[in-house]
Amino acid sequence: MNPHPNKPTASRLTFQPTTSQISFQPTRSRISFQPPTSHDAQSPILSGLCQSERQAYQIILEFMEPEEESGLDKMTFLMAVETLSDAVHAQANGSMNDYYPKTLLAKKIERLLLEESTEVLDSSIRQQCMLCIVALSQVNPPFHLCQKLDLVNSVIARVFPLPLIMPSLDRKDNASLYLQTTQALDDMLQALVMDNRHPNMLILQNFLEIILPWITLSDKVHEQKRALGTISRLLRFICNFPEVTDMMSFSINGKLMGILGLFCMDINQETSIEASEALHYVFKILVLQRSVRQKTETILRDLQKNFRGNWIASMQSITLFFRKYLTPTERADMIMVAMEAIASGELLDIIAASKMLKMILKHTVPEIAKVSEIIQYIFCHINRITEPTAQSTVRKIFLLLAQAYTEEVILTLFQIEDQSHTGVDKPWEILASFPKGYQLVMEYLLKRLIPLQEAPDQEPSCHRPGISLLIATRAIYKLLLVPSQRLETQTFFASLFTALLFQISFLVVDGSVETQSQQHVTEWVNPVSSTLETLKILMRSSGYMEYIAHIQQLGGWELLVNPERHYEGVTLLARSLVIKNCWHNRPIFSILIKTLKDPDCANYLSALAFLTELLHCPDVAGIVDDKATNILAKWFKREEPVTLKLLLQMAVVFTKHTNTVRHLHILQPHILSCCYSFSTDVVTETFITLKRLLEGLTWQQSSSFFIQLSFTLVPFFEEESDDLRLMAFQIYRSLLAKVKRRALVFPLKHQILNLIVLLVLHLQDVNAQVVESCRLTLRSTATILGWSKLKTVFTGSDVFTILRALLKQELNRALWFLKQSVALFKSPQAPIRQVAIWFTGQIIQALDVTEMENIEEACTALRHMQRDPDPMVSCLAVQTLYILAVKEKQLLTKTMSSCFCMRRHRRRNL
Repeated sequence: MNPHPNKPTASRLTFQPTTSQISFQPTRSRISFQPPTSHDAQSPILSGLCQSERQAYQIILEFMEPEEESGLDKMTFLMAVETLSDAVHAQANGSMNDYYPKTLLAKKIERLLLEESTEVLDSSIRQQCMLCIVALSQVNPPFHLCQKLDLVNSVIARVFPLPLIMPSLDRKDNASLYLQTTQALDDMLQALVMDNRHPNMLILQNFLEIILPWITLSDKVHEQKRALGTISRLLRFICNFPEVTDMMSFSINGKLMGILGLFCMDINQETSIEASEALHYVFKILVLQRSVRQKTETILRDLQKNFRGNWIASMQSITLFFRKYLTPTERADMIMVAMEAIASGELLDIIAASKMLKMILKHTVPEIAKVSEIIQYIFCHINRITEPTAQSTVRKIFLLLAQAYTEEVILTLFQIEDQSHTGVDKPWEILASFPKGYQLVMEYLLKRLIPLQEAPDQEPSCHRPGISLLIATRAIYKLLLVPSQRLETQTFFASLFTALLFQISFLVVDGSVETQSQQHVTEWVNPVSSTLETLKILMRSSGYMEYIAHIQQLGGWELLVNPERHYEGVTLLARSLVIKNCWHNRPIFSILIKTLKDPDCANYLSALAFLTELLHCPDVAGIVDDKATNILAKWFKREEPVTLKLLLQMAVVFTKHTNTVRHLHILQPHILSCCYSFSTDVVTETFITLKRLLEGLTWQQSSSFFIQLSFTLVPFFEEESDDLRLMAFQIYRSLLAKVKRRALVFPLKHQILNLIVLLVLHLQDVNAQVVESCRLTLRSTATILGWSKLKTVFTGSDVFTILRALLKQELNRALWFLKQSVALFKSPQAPIRQVAIWFTGQIIQALDVTEMENIEEACTALRHMQRDPDPMVSCLAVQTLYILAVKEKQLLTKTMSSCFCMRRHRRRNL
């Protein structure tokens, strides 16, 4: 708004009046009245007036007729209005409308004001008009707000533009007239701002919105000084009232402090002083109205110390009041005032605004409203801000807002992009021109994706509404398209890659596509494909174009979005990174391990599948340590088949690299525990894993593990499942192949001997492959134990020949063999039970008297086997018991004979 009609302005600050501000040009009355009716001198309404007041009434009636008026007529009329107003005011229930419509009088006074020249002050008409307004404001009916604003607008338009008058002896009267006019203006504003007995802050705000443009838009110092002085004196008047009305509606504090703060640094000292004084009274009003009553006096005393101080003191006070007394909206208004000053291009304004912003935003940003408006202003004017100081200030503001209000910044960027037809292009590229801002926004978006790693039944780590996942993904997509940030993308690659991969898993496997209530996702109707495209853009912007093509050739992208084969796609994606020796493999590994550290993370399957393949990379395998391995080992506790299978596959990969082999011992106990899983699939997978582990390990590396494994396999030698039983014997054979005779230690040697009978008897196994495996295992056993003669027997003889030869050679272990044979009475296979009973009979026949005392358990087992469902087994049990009885009888007879001979020998000696 131009305070000088028909005259261009040199804009300094672009303060824009609100809709409530009134134009400086005369306006038609907003309230209509019927033409007034004149009263007879004998009318009761005039009877209460004295002679001079009646004359004033008549003068008013005559003057309101449309005729040309002289200056004397105007003054006479104005004095008459003042006289009649005083008379009405003295009446108990008087009203000016009883004599003449107050609105018409006010409009007439307004017209008289506008007729006054702004080039010279040569009469008291302005002063008298304002005094009349003061008088009218004291009588009923009260002025409407629109009437007050019209009057103030007209008065300001005819007072502020007056030329500067320097006091001198020859112009003493003129200078005095100026002072009287200024005093009348103050009186009028003070009278109109009152609402009954208290100042009305909403009216004050409207007055300030009329006056402030004379500060911000005027290029004349004396006009700025008059406006500042007027504001200062009006605010000082308000400070006299502890209570005000409509304080909640007084929302101009931010703008007011911003403008006054800037002018505190004006190069003109008088302007600076006037602004400082006005700012002091703003502070005082805020203290009176918004501080705790008990602390008000102390704060006011401290404030008085800096009254009319230098700009540094003013800035310190501004910083305090900005943080403590302004509302979030008022803070935003103050920042906007400073931003407009920076965008003006005026060096002095830029310096002043930069100093003020530096002070108020020196530390953390307090709560601020209108963040979107500030961001839009920055992006709309960024190309016009070329001065280094201004650029630095704007960059700092943006960074602070991006840090504190990242979500609003992101949504605002989408809004700017959607409104690009207004002339603002490529907002994401503008964002990229603020490197730290780019980093802050990207970090926020990454954190926004982190909740995907939380289990569905887990409470989120922080309760913030946040932007939707699709909005976050689209924002990442936009940022990745900025070509100038390729180096910055490298920094975020590993984190972004894993976050986007987890989001794809979240959407594909769980089908958890959140309902979108926000805009900016209209073209992103398929969240899975959109996230996948973002992942591809990430790889492309990081220089991994050939990786994308390689994954496409493997069919990885299609598998990745297939719910049934998603983890195959994850594996192929990791395999491509390994084959191409991706530079980010090690950072990705570290992030995945960190993710798995949380036992409740939701994307553990994707992480494990990816890690299983990633460990094939030598660089990754080289950084595996005990800490990472222990984290992986804890996941065996989940006991889910799919999880255990991934971990077992990963254990096999541990055998491929020297470093990982050193840490495999942490996983080995958990692998052995999987043998006892309730899931047959898990047990089968475990045996497959064990076979592969034995292929990749040596006795020197894992002797302890081999010994534990030999004991773990025992229950599975009698497994009903042919496949599991076969694998158990094959694993045992592979284990013995790793053992050298010179390295044979006690626990393993004992276990090998303990399984000799079992191996021989399983030559009768119904599974031919088991028979073959047992024969080969017996040969390995003979080699390890140094049984050269038995090795030949083990090679081609039948089971009975082998057992006779074994018993003959190792007769001293007969009781041990007996125990092993009796244990096989429980075999689910009848042929094995038959041979076990037969061999038991052979052992019993070979026992001496002393050893026969330890066969009670075998006897009990044989009696039980008489009831075996297989007739051959039960028949053999009966025969063996008969042999046992004969053996015992023979031993008893031999014992008695031996005792008789001993007695005869003693008699001869006697």
